[in-house]
Amino acid sequence: MEHYYSSNPTSKSEERVLEYYIQDKVLKFISDNGVFSKNSVDFATNLLIKTVVAEKIEGSVLDVGCGYGVIGITLAKLLSVDVTMLDVNERALDLARRNASKNGIEAKVIESDGFANISENYDIIITNPPIRAGKEVVYGIYRGAKEHLNPGGKFYLVINKKHGAPSTITYLKELFENVEVLDKKAGFHVIRCM
Repeated sequence: MEHYYSSNPTSKSEERVLEYYIQDKVLKFISDNGVFSKNSVDFATNLLIKTVVAEKIEGSVLDVGCGYGVIGITLAKLLSVDVTMLDVNERALDLARRNASKNGIEAKVIESDGFANISENYDIIITNPPIRAGKEVVYGIYRGAKEHLNPGGKFYLVINKKHGAPSTITYLKELFENVEVLDKKAGFHVIRCM
């Protein structure tokens, strides 16, 4: 069965343009079948973006599991950051490249299964992790984030309580010195690790 974390989606392409309103901006994103949250920016991603924007982050950002690019492109549009986006899904990567251009953003877009093709370190790593890919994949992203942060860097993620937020927080405390829930809404937790 095909999932948004499949490397080469075979579902029929049916592109659509989504509008995402944040602050005083309207960003437009091309979406398609075979990618996560194809019909709108999902609640969790929106909560994560708004929480991180309020943190006024700076520097280099890695968006892990970028999908069609909503997180990385929005952060680049609103803040002083250099964005790299990665995903395993080739259709999502093509959309992320096109969406960066469509929104006037320069971003590096990399095909990578987790951190497999990542050699650099970053000031900020951010993800709405692919929960349906399974705990092993998701926890691998957490470990990769720890390994690829610059000194003083921060890792942000969003996860629903019913999808393992409590056990995720426990695991993250084994990896990071400081783990804090920055916001909670509708069961979703936005977590910052340093």
